[in-house]
Amino acid sequence: MAFKKKIEEKILDVDVAMQGNLIFKDAVNLRINGRFEGNLQTKGNLTIASTAIVSADITGDNVIIDGRVKGKIVAKERLTLLPAAVVEGEIYPAKLNVAEGAVLEGRCCMLHDFMSAEELAHYLEVDLNSILEWASSGKMPGLKEGNSWKFERKTIDSWVASGKVGK
Repeated sequence: MAFKKKIEEKILDVDVAMQGNLIFKDAVNLRINGRFEGNLQTKGNLTIASTAIVSADITGDNVIIDGRVKGKIVAKERLTLLPAAVVEGEIYPAKLNVAEGAVLEGRCCMLHDFMSAEELAHYLEVDLNSILEWASSGKMPGLKEGNSWKFERKTIDSWVASGKVGK
């Protein structure tokens, strides 16, 4: 006999103006419909609706934009820019979908499966010396190739999620 565990879908619709830092450790479906300023860190799906105006640094798994966003966006799985999207800033998607009509003013750097120490320092927003120290001491998972280090993005994401950063 097979049992299916029903997973509750967590949905959060934000229609008001907000300022600050929003951090979600569990997967959610977050939709911003109004104004937001600050920092957003999400797991799951983040949708910036066509009515939204966002000025924030965003880190998420699956980010869908149909409104206006100014800031840095890291999409660990996929970034989708819908026809009404206007994005100004730097984007770092693992995969990128851009619909006709979407506007991107800024820089795009695709996330690769493997990163150098310099790329990882930028990705994690930490000092390069910290990355090299953590890797050399075995605190951070990485592969040494000659005199340089290589880091798998998915392994690093799991390591960060486990809370072992800096320990």
